[in-house]
Amino acid sequence: MDDNIAKQIADTIIGQIFGLQNPYSLDQFKDKFAFDIRTTSEVIDSVTGKPTWVQNASGNKFLNFQGIIERGNDMMRPTQPINSIEDIMRIWQEVNYTAAERTINSLNVAKSDAIYGSQNIYQCIDIHDSKNVLFSETSLFCEYSAAIQRSNTCIYSLRVDDSNKVTKSFQVSWSGNITNSMFIKDSKNLSDCMFCSQIMDKRFCIGNMQFEEAEYRKWEKLVKQWILSN
Repeated sequence: MDDNIAKQIADTIIGQIFGLQNPYSLDQFKDKFAFDIRTTSEVIDSVTGKPTWVQNASGNKFLNFQGIIERGNDMMRPTQPINSIEDIMRIWQEVNYTAAERTINSLNVAKSDAIYGSQNIYQCIDIHDSKNVLFSETSLFCEYSAAIQRSNTCIYSLRVDDSNKVTKSFQVSWSGNITNSMFIKDSKNLSDCMFCSQIMDKRFCIGNMQFEEAEYRKWEKLVKQWILSN
């Protein structure tokens, strides 16, 4: 997993949601769509001196998780006398390392931490059983998605929080079973809707108002162009 593959994933997400070519570089994509997402921070491995990535950079000493495994996960030291609590605290500071870029049963993970059973993950935190995910945290069963928070089963989606079963949608919050929609809050079972909240079981709605498909499609096209031009 590298920046080029991450850019390809971003291109695919934009294409699936908006039907348009991604106009942004990877950094621009992150700045525009993941500006409020908690992602990993770059720190320095205390043994190798090389950069590594961690979800909590408040510690002073870090070790890359893969490096720990390669060294046999053994950081034991010769026994030394302990004469006071101060001695214990001093020793604790000497051995108090934080593991970085932790992954379990995962492949092609970059700049991420706490990744489980996932593949092609870039600069994410706490992702489970997912594939092709960028700049996201605390989510599971997602694929080709970015800027996802506390959500599950998001496919080809962007900027989703506290939601589940979201497909080909943008900017969805606290909602479920949302498809081909944009700017949705606190709603359920919507398809092809925009700028709606507190509604359910609807299609072709804008601002909680019902429209015919032709009228909806006209405004949908303009909104998608507007999102990618601002």
